[in-house]
Amino acid sequence: MSDLKAKSLHMGPAQCAVDLGDGSERGEYVNQDYILQKLGRPHRAINLMYCYYPNDEGWPGRASVVHADPSVQFAWDFPYDDYFTYKGGLNGTRDDEPFTCMRDVRRHGQDVLLTMTIDPKVSDEHLRAIGQDLRTFGRVQLRINHEATGNWFSFNKRASYEEVAAFFAHASEIIREEAPNVKTIICLDGCKSVDDEKMEMEDIFAEASRAADIVSVDRYMSLHWGWPYDVAEEGGDTFSRSKVEDIYTLAKKSYERYTFVNGGTKKPMVLSEFNSDGDVTGPYDQADMLKSFCEMLKADKEKWLSGFTLYQFRDRGRLGLEIEDPNNAEVGIEQPLMDTYREIIHDDFFQPSMETGEELALPATLRWGGSEDADGVAVPLHFDSDPVFCEAYFDEDTADMNLMLELNGQWFYKAPGVKCVDMMSAFFKNRLGGAADMELKIFAPPASGENDPSQGEDWQTNYYTELKALPTIRIRYAPIAK
Repeated sequence: MSDLKAKSLHMGPAQCAVDLGDGSERGEYVNQDYILQKLGRPHRAINLMYCYYPNDEGWPGRASVVHADPSVQFAWDFPYDDYFTYKGGLNGTRDDEPFTCMRDVRRHGQDVLLTMTIDPKVSDEHLRAIGQDLRTFGRVQLRINHEATGNWFSFNKRASYEEVAAFFAHASEIIREEAPNVKTIICLDGCKSVDDEKMEMEDIFAEASRAADIVSVDRYMSLHWGWPYDVAEEGGDTFSRSKVEDIYTLAKKSYERYTFVNGGTKKPMVLSEFNSDGDVTGPYDQADMLKSFCEMLKADKEKWLSGFTLYQFRDRGRLGLEIEDPNNAEVGIEQPLMDTYREIIHDDFFQPSMETGEELALPATLRWGGSEDADGVAVPLHFDSDPVFCEAYFDEDTADMNLMLELNGQWFYKAPGVKCVDMMSAFFKNRLGGAADMELKIFAPPASGENDPSQGEDWQTNYYTELKALPTIRIRYAPIAK
């Protein structure tokens, strides 16, 4: 097909967004090419979990490595949190983690959701350096010192709850001064019982809640917090399981309390960590619980939840779509949860909105504002029947572009330099029963993963790319030779 036409296309937010955790104290980072291939679509954001304790002995080594101790019997019993260490900040580098991962995330059409535990005693110079690190990464969501009403993270052991709350508000202000593209997330434990009139420590964290752009709670429908130091068995006390309905009710009540604290302002509400632990439920109930929660969410006429982050893609325990193969950390063992989650995220309720406009002439300027605000092009395609071959070819005008493509419900990534994208996998599980018309959707996230300061006043939230020509589409309906 060489006589293709292009129409304007706008991508907006889903009714409820889906984000995905990728790496933590329980698992390594998995590249976005693999995740896209397994799940068939990008997420709104990818959550990366890091810590910043730059004044500590052993920094920036991983806590469980530089402070290894056979007597440790709890994941958070190291001098500082056992997350990946944030290599940026004051006197740091942007050539290491998390920036390598952040670039990978953004190249693949997703926003960065950065979770950071930060020493509440660091100076403003450290906070300004973090803000400067994040300036080029578009619409970053930054979750600072999450689960702030707990007692396990190092920041809670170094400061009072009042000090932790004040630090969140102050850090949010300083970081946003340097990086106005960043939105901060407050994460409290929320309402613990339907009989509670307030969230836990609601008054202490009221100012922090008002300082946040986004409000959140973490919710596990079941959790084995004793992992990996014991095995969850009947009669044990290092795990729990709740009813799905109770988790839903308490999360929604937490949103209502956040709204009250914010004077009636309904800030976006997210579940920043969400899953059911297969250590407790086994693999089948784990999948059923997630599906039940999402069905309740879809049926609720009050659209109170902005999004949730599934924790996580690959886990050394049973909190992932895959379990890390103990023989080879680069191999994942898919769980039944994967099929259920794939079905959920391809439901229209959790998909970004798409609005096709008028026909436009090329060259055209594509705008990438983020996964909930982007302007691309839609290319109408006609299929006579179910295809045997379906490919997109890119010439000298388009081969160096960084593109995200969507066809028949499946997304594909085209890296700079790639000249052909085989799109047949869009039809393997969604075959056509006859002739069909559909659109090939094309968006252009930044090839480097970072925005360009030379592009204009809005460079921190928008990235622009010129599309000079459309790809050539090769469609065939029968084998080439019989």
